[in-house]
Amino acid sequence: MAAVICVLATQAVFAQKGKKEVEGTSYFLPRTALRFAVKVEKSIYKPGELSAYADKYLKIKDVSDKPSTTYRLVDFKIKSEGIRDTSKMYVAPTDAKHNIDLVNLDDNAVLLSLNAEPRPLTKTEPFRPAVKAAPLNPREYMNEDMLSAGSLAKLAELCALEIYDIRDSKSLLSKGQADFMPKDGEQLRIMLNNLNTQEAALMQLFVGVTEVDTTEHIVSYIPEKTDSRDLLFRFSKWSGLTDPDDLSGNPYYIGVEDLHVMPAVQESFIAEKPAKGNCGIFVNMPGKIKVSLYKGATPWMAYELYAAQFGRVVELHPDLFGQKMFTSLVVNPVTGNLENLQTEYVKK
Repeated sequence: MAAVICVLATQAVFAQKGKKEVEGTSYFLPRTALRFAVKVEKSIYKPGELSAYADKYLKIKDVSDKPSTTYRLVDFKIKSEGIRDTSKMYVAPTDAKHNIDLVNLDDNAVLLSLNAEPRPLTKTEPFRPAVKAAPLNPREYMNEDMLSAGSLAKLAELCALEIYDIRDSKSLLSKGQADFMPKDGEQLRIMLNNLNTQEAALMQLFVGVTEVDTTEHIVSYIPEKTDSRDLLFRFSKWSGLTDPDDLSGNPYYIGVEDLHVMPAVQESFIAEKPAKGNCGIFVNMPGKIKVSLYKGATPWMAYELYAAQFGRVVELHPDLFGQKMFTSLVVNPVTGNLENLQTEYVKK
């Protein structure tokens, strides 16, 4: 949510060295941070009661009879966001000598716009895992003979026969050869769904159940000018995301390269001499960087983006906000660069 400050109603007073106190509104320029959304899938395998008979009766090999938990990365997204740079605090002069009527700041007092509506701030929607279906209970699909079986071997034999009968019924329905065919397509769909559910429930006894949960983890990183690679996070197939000092997790590194590219700004907009006491309108000229990610020593993915801390700060010409001109501007909330600037001479 943007904080809108109407300078006609709310004004602060700031002092400059060697000058009289100046009325104005303090603001910050942003620093660019990276936000990595890491989605991790957790799979919990629970062996079936009849796993030892999966090969004998259903010809399914390598069915494990031991529970296990595994993890895997299923999605990885990067987003840049602006945070307050405490080293870049300035004062927007709002006295009678300056034509500044409206200052828009975000919740952290980062400048968004002057004399104009800011760019709408987009909120990141929290991750919501998909709703899981209710687990099946195989015993709800057993007949009397199965429920009264005196041994696991007998139960496995009866369940396997029932599974094959279900498959035969599905085949006959699909071919239109069943003794009792449904009246329409919807009835056929319902019957096939019921048979599929019965088969899935009984199959659980042989092949077990794997419960899958997906979680999202946020990893934040602030790019700096360095030639080294930093550890971003560690990940293990058996533990998921681990602590940075837990060597059981494989390391994922991040490297940042300064591409020494900055967006152009019209020279007439820039002040010839910097103001004293940080009183004036300042914007960032962000620098383009290349962000490279590595799985261990192997390159994984790379991005190019602009970051405020890799560029420089410029002051806009004070005449833009003098009594003879009305200037409106919009600033990028992530990089602090000038996105839009419009001027209009004031008629007296």
